[in-house]
Amino acid sequence: MEVSLFEARELACWRAERLVFAGLSFSVSPGEALLLTGANGAGKSSLLRLLAGLLAAAEGSLSWDGADCFADLAAHGAKLRYLGHQDALKPSLTAVENLRFHASLQGGDVAAALDAFGLAPLADLPVRLFSSGQKRRLALARLSLRPARLWLLDEPTVGLDAASVERLGPVFATHRAAGGIVIAATHLPLPLPGARELRL
Repeated sequence: MEVSLFEARELACWRAERLVFAGLSFSVSPGEALLLTGANGAGKSSLLRLLAGLLAAAEGSLSWDGADCFADLAAHGAKLRYLGHQDALKPSLTAVENLRFHASLQGGDVAAALDAFGLAPLADLPVRLFSSGQKRRLALARLSLRPARLWLLDEPTVGLDAASVERLGPVFATHRAAGGIVIAATHLPLPLPGARELRL
């Protein structure tokens, strides 16, 4: 029987003196995808931040191959890529300069990342000229840089047109085929065949 790679047990989260969720448990194995669904304010974004080590759990544990993720947040952070609501781009830099900055920190093929999201023709344009959808695609292109085992994505399709959402399919498939994990909060269908759902 396959051992789960990433496991949460009895997680609880408080935000602004409000209990967002409690007793939350799940596990995700290599190659799997988990969709976080539920109404606005249900705690999807808070859960992703907690899983990324950006928010402390009020209760519970989080483990990676049996090791406590909260014991070494730097080591845990090196295993993942987190995409929140903000695209985290420098508007004065071009698309390729933005990706080169991230590649200098984590490695990866900038040209391939641009190509994966159809951004090669825009590579030398300042990001301040991009539409919201183009900015989101550039933020997602960072996922195609040096591989990380765990992708935590908060509403990854916000601002994307249908063609751009379709481009995510092969990127997700390649990541999962290599044993990667995708955990995504979403209100819309994502090209993640066989994904399980966790409704908050």
